[in-house]
Amino acid sequence: MAVRIIKRARALLGVPFRLHGRDASHGLDCVGLVAVVYRRRDDIPAGYALRGGSADTYGAMIHALRLTQRRGLYRAGDLLLMAAGPQQFHLGLWTGESLIHADATLRRVVELPGTPPWPVIGAWHNRKRRR
Repeated sequence: MAVRIIKRARALLGVPFRLHGRDASHGLDCVGLVAVVYRRRDDIPAGYALRGGSADTYGAMIHALRLTQRRGLYRAGDLLLMAAGPQQFHLGLWTGESLIHADATLRRVVELPGTPPWPVIGAWHNRKRRR
């Protein structure tokens, strides 16, 4: 499953940033990127602020994706919730070597090599297992 998640995320590299964006043809924010990658666009709320949010707001969005919180170190394919600043939270997808996220400053979906540049608050993974 992690390979599919990473492949879907990489297919969105270069998509323009758009606050509350849920469609790659019009632009995505970090929540929209995750919703598209997990194919759950209709379950993810909009109307949140770029800054001044709460971890609980993002927790509700992650809950809607039906993911399981990871205990311990995050792994390839995990969804990361990060503290990008005071009361500013950000979502990204960990590849094992880089972070794929919708960058508001660069105005597009990018892949950053190395460890995430913000403190990781939590990591979630798809609980479905291969048989």
